[in-house]
Amino acid sequence: MRVRALCTFSRMIWGRYLLTAGLQCCRCRVSSHVKRHYSLLPDDVKSLRAVLSPDISKIRNIGIMAHIDAGKTTTTERMLYYSGYTRALGDVDDGDTVTDFMAQERERGITIQSAAVTFDWKSHRINLIDTPGHVDFTLEVERALRVLDGAVAVFDASAGVEAQTLTVWRQAEKHHIPCVCFLNKMDKPAASLSFSIESIKQKLKANPLLLQIPVGSGKSFTGVVDLLTNQKLIWKLRSVGDDGRTFESKPLDQSDEPELLQEVSEARTALIEQVADLDDEFAELLLTDFSDNFEAVPSVKLEEAVRRVTLARKGVPVLCGSSLRNKGVQLLLDAIIAYLPAPNERHHDLVRWYKDDLCALAFKVLHDKQRGPLVFLRIYSGTLKPQTAIHNINRNCTERMSRLLVPFADQHVEIPSITAGNIALTVGLKQTVTGDTIVSSKASAAAAARRAQNDNGLGKKREEDVTVVLSGVEVPDPVFFCTIEPPTMAKQADLENALNCLQREDPSLKVRVDPDSGQTVLCGMGELHIEIIHDRIRREYGIETHLGPLQVAYRETVLHEASATDTLDRTVGERRHVVTVGLAVSPVDISSATGSYELVFAEDVESQLPQDMKGAVENGVHSSYLQGPLLGYPLQGVTTLIQSVSIEPGTSPAMVSACVSRCMLKALRLAGGQVLEPVMSLEVTVGEEHLSSVLGDLAQRRGTVRDIQSRHDNKVLLGTVPLAEMMGYSTILRSITSGNATFSLELDTYEAMNPQDQNALLKKMAGLL
Repeated sequence: MRVRALCTFSRMIWGRYLLTAGLQCCRCRVSSHVKRHYSLLPDDVKSLRAVLSPDISKIRNIGIMAHIDAGKTTTTERMLYYSGYTRALGDVDDGDTVTDFMAQERERGITIQSAAVTFDWKSHRINLIDTPGHVDFTLEVERALRVLDGAVAVFDASAGVEAQTLTVWRQAEKHHIPCVCFLNKMDKPAASLSFSIESIKQKLKANPLLLQIPVGSGKSFTGVVDLLTNQKLIWKLRSVGDDGRTFESKPLDQSDEPELLQEVSEARTALIEQVADLDDEFAELLLTDFSDNFEAVPSVKLEEAVRRVTLARKGVPVLCGSSLRNKGVQLLLDAIIAYLPAPNERHHDLVRWYKDDLCALAFKVLHDKQRGPLVFLRIYSGTLKPQTAIHNINRNCTERMSRLLVPFADQHVEIPSITAGNIALTVGLKQTVTGDTIVSSKASAAAAARRAQNDNGLGKKREEDVTVVLSGVEVPDPVFFCTIEPPTMAKQADLENALNCLQREDPSLKVRVDPDSGQTVLCGMGELHIEIIHDRIRREYGIETHLGPLQVAYRETVLHEASATDTLDRTVGERRHVVTVGLAVSPVDISSATGSYELVFAEDVESQLPQDMKGAVENGVHSSYLQGPLLGYPLQGVTTLIQSVSIEPGTSPAMVSACVSRCMLKALRLAGGQVLEPVMSLEVTVGEEHLSSVLGDLAQRRGTVRDIQSRHDNKVLLGTVPLAEMMGYSTILRSITSGNATFSLELDTYEAMNPQDQNALLKKMAGLL
């Protein structure tokens, strides 16, 4: 039996197995990348079991991360093509790539949503996530890296480490993820291997292990020399449309250029010495067997040592290539298998307490008009099957999962089960959101808590107090906000539904209702972020909304220490509520503040307060921090000391909270208000002829220049600038540099405004300016 034109994963499974296993091919929408899928022959698969549940050591969960325009999506596209997932090469400029499937992504040529895709390479299963490079969508990178075992960092070989490269690298380090570096765009005239390696050392503080030497430079870049095997790999592309699938591989010999031979010899010796310094086992092998002749070191032993160094995060393998020109991507796929870890090589302490029971983390939610919310899960232990009930520890609820899918960008294939180490897509989980821990039942969570108690020596501590929840994702605070209104009041309910769905998909999007005006306020990570949300509401939900002017999310703090006392005496019905509160607020160093506040109880107060009343006091303080006394922005860098609380019998916790809030407002007004504004790290790459224009414009924006570096023929300006001054900066920069400059922004810190700027802001907000 021949099954033709099945999507993606289904092409690996012949027809009879499709029927017996209950698998279904997804309904293909007519799109450019679907047309590129292979037809299927029955002999494509030897074993259904190997296809559905590969050995865990053969699985690689990886992410592609980089600065914007470094070539992540193009590299992903080439991987899919060479693995046989697609039958034609997609291009970002043509808008026909697999992972950039959103209309906004194809129009702008950038990645907005991280997209998961699964493919096979040399008997290994690779679950790959292509992440965004734009700083506005940094949460997409964060939650992808949270569940991945390894990452590929892509660099523009002419630019080295750029601003957003630093950000994504720090995110990978936070989750202890081993990385492989790929120096892309080696065919650019300004590409420099030495510059890129040096920038990795200096800026990322990493140990780059150079595994390849490029053959040729700029437009004459034709291939690489593998330093482990001394093989010369050359791509002889005969035409513009050559796909680079075949390449010539031969050992280096004396007929090659003397300069290349010497460079390879020196680089291999340096690599061996570098690995020996980082790996004791390899150093012992060298001293024992190859102390006199490094050239005789077997490539297999060197590869094993590089893998150990990579998994220990002591060094990062570095490879070269040009994804757009179809050179070097197959070697990158080999490196992913060779050096990045399998799921069982990553140690998650929490997971061992679940043993063979199900433990999974929800890391992303998508909304489908027909199927409702689709929840991405990373399976850490156990097996997941459809039509089963699962327990959500974070929400303390039980839900039934109706279907189980394997993700392929915007196409999905239904499967009967999936095992530990894989990434799955589920249908039917209505309450689960990003960061929730999923287990098979409440009983399995209790059993895990008992094991955790025993392992950690927690004695008689209650099981429900023992943490058996996987850590979620840290969501950054939004820096921009604006009002959003439906075209008519009849559309208000539809808008609220759309915003609820989008918030569930994107936790960095915050929606609130202004208590004074009653308007809906949209809070996001940047201009592009809010623009994309607005566009999605129009296209996906059919609502033509109106956005108010974009505003900056300021913060407030206090200038001095101040104390206040307040008494609330109120009779509601026949019940009298009397409470007296005394407290003090004081400023703390903004740079050391974690973004909000600190609450401290005096010892005698904390010991006397019942637990419910203590919670009421905390609620009152927390609610006061949401609106500062000057402009109503959230407070930051403030410590509150609860000095005294006197509560008459019969007083409700709600009245205690109200009294604390009123007392807090008194103290905050006495302490004097200070507005804090978000200050951004700015990096501008510009030609020297336009540098003075950029500097002059930056001075008008209250910017500060930290450094000016040289990068080939360009200058790289590093500085800080208040976010409020950067509205529409991309248009201005294009104008003053004739479109020959690029820039990136990233939140650096919150700083106190000077008195003149603060007064101007207060007058503006009061409508006097």
